[in-house]
Amino acid sequence: MVLCPVIQKLVSKRVVLASASPRRQEILNCAGLRFEVVPSRFKETLDKASFAMPYEYAMETAKQKALEVANRMNVKDFRSPDVVIGADTIVTVDGLILEKPVDKRDAYNMLSRLNGKVHSVFTGVAIVHCNSKDKQLETEVFEFYEETKVKFSDLSEELLWEYIHSGEPMDKAGGYGIQALGGMLVEYVHGDFLNVVGFPLNHFCKKLMELYYPPPKDAIHHVKHDSIPSVETFEVLSDEECGSSNSTQQNATRTSKLGDGATGSLGKKEIGQHMLREPMVKCSGDLENLTKFPSTLLELLDGFKASKAMFVACKLKVFDLLKGKAILKAKDVADHINASVCGTERLLDSCTALELLKKTNQGYSNTELADKYLVSDSEYSLHGYIMHANDHVWPLFTHLESAVKEGKNQNHRAFGKKAQDLFQDSYYHSMETKLRFMNAMHSIIKLTARDVATAFDLSRFRSACDLGGCTGALAQVLIQEYPNLKVTVFDLPNVIENVACFQPTGQDTSRITFTSGDFFKDNIPEADLYILSRVLHDWPDDKIDALLSRISDVCTPGCALLVAEIVLGEEKIDPPRAVLQSLSMTEGKQRSSSEYKQLLEKYGFTQVQTKITGNFLDAILGFKKTTHIVN
Repeated sequence: MVLCPVIQKLVSKRVVLASASPRRQEILNCAGLRFEVVPSRFKETLDKASFAMPYEYAMETAKQKALEVANRMNVKDFRSPDVVIGADTIVTVDGLILEKPVDKRDAYNMLSRLNGKVHSVFTGVAIVHCNSKDKQLETEVFEFYEETKVKFSDLSEELLWEYIHSGEPMDKAGGYGIQALGGMLVEYVHGDFLNVVGFPLNHFCKKLMELYYPPPKDAIHHVKHDSIPSVETFEVLSDEECGSSNSTQQNATRTSKLGDGATGSLGKKEIGQHMLREPMVKCSGDLENLTKFPSTLLELLDGFKASKAMFVACKLKVFDLLKGKAILKAKDVADHINASVCGTERLLDSCTALELLKKTNQGYSNTELADKYLVSDSEYSLHGYIMHANDHVWPLFTHLESAVKEGKNQNHRAFGKKAQDLFQDSYYHSMETKLRFMNAMHSIIKLTARDVATAFDLSRFRSACDLGGCTGALAQVLIQEYPNLKVTVFDLPNVIENVACFQPTGQDTSRITFTSGDFFKDNIPEADLYILSRVLHDWPDDKIDALLSRISDVCTPGCALLVAEIVLGEEKIDPPRAVLQSLSMTEGKQRSSSEYKQLLEKYGFTQVQTKITGNFLDAILGFKKTTHIVN
């Protein structure tokens, strides 16, 4: 076993684990390492936005944890530690680092983000060698990180909530523990299983061998891995072969893209089994000059192809043909969509590679993801929004170079019309165009409505007015969540006259009223709570001034304004979807939390709060200032 020779070197040393995690303790105990546990008091408040990659954040957090313990023990203990081990495991998906959930709703948001996706789990580890003379501590830090890819199955809401109600997600980064009930969520794991549990034992053992038994140059071999650059490894030597050398070698940090990590505990038998799955590998060959193509750039280079493949498959109603348990050959699909067999097969294979379809000897079929979101008549279909992206957003972005150079929207190049004319077309051109646009708005709001409605406790309000509420998708969720609330949906006449097409069957909507009007011109209905969902980012400052002034005027003290938008980070570089959307050069703009706070305060709203939902839209809530009467 690779750790055995190292244990002999550590027997007389004071080894400290700077972590209270029972998972890490169990993994290291089962490996035979003797250590003390001194939990770190380092406050994990590092600015995530300041790190270029998530793994850098985890490594720095691990280092600071270990150094805090080393310095504290050096001051307070008669004998300082010889070695301190720090670790930090995180989960990342879509560029977002997931913390431990604060409540069940937060856990649901996290697990929903992971649902049906491949995410990254990575752990940063710091090994700190300490040397103290006259209470002056000298430290030498060796760092590394490990990545594991984890794929969640497509899971139903019922299963997610059942898991959340078990209580297991609440102390786990990412909201799940793979070693226990959380294992039922996982379709596959690529990489070190123990890294997902909380500590990359295999990599840790190799690092200790590197530190305590650096190999002679003629023993070094080069190993090529599938997903990381070539690294050096070596034969495991006995004490006699290694001698008593205790020299160290600085760690060369790997540069593969890393992700995140969940936590968990594992029995000794299971740990042993997982250790046996990852033997040290060596091969001959000179790979020193090998340059690995950066995977992040490769994803960006091909990203537009994947989007367009999904757009075209939706437009041709491929997922509608394969909904449910339908299985069709490429020729059958081609006949239905009136396309070539060659082209259809390539499209189907591409969608299979993107995990939108499944392929067997019998033919092609939908994944759960496709059945739920891509079939045009499914309950949570995004088909309408995808078609909007294909027909309106995609053409704009083909003129991105001109948009950047001119700083202007490119509607005139993409469609031969001004933005206002396109807006008029959406509502007034033809019934088909109008319904297509309303369907796009309905589909995206329907998927985000619950998170917006529950971002804050709105039970104090008895009436709400959703300005520009379109089909009433948000209103439908509001009356479900708040039994005493009545909602007025206020939108243009051409919208209101067609909302019947989008009303749910079997649901009591008597507490929803649809009123037609233009919120820039007509009287705004009275309410305790006003809502602007996906409105402010579209309009220039003069229009926003007019709208918010009118809302402020009708608000009485204690009324509130709820805004649903994508909220930018303070550095305005995340989330990527908001930053990229801004490239379309609309007359409006995306805003950060502090900018929304300043905007609402300008119109008399105070106690402004922001909730990042983890869904497509975030929420901002402000209350109309209460007038104080001075006697």
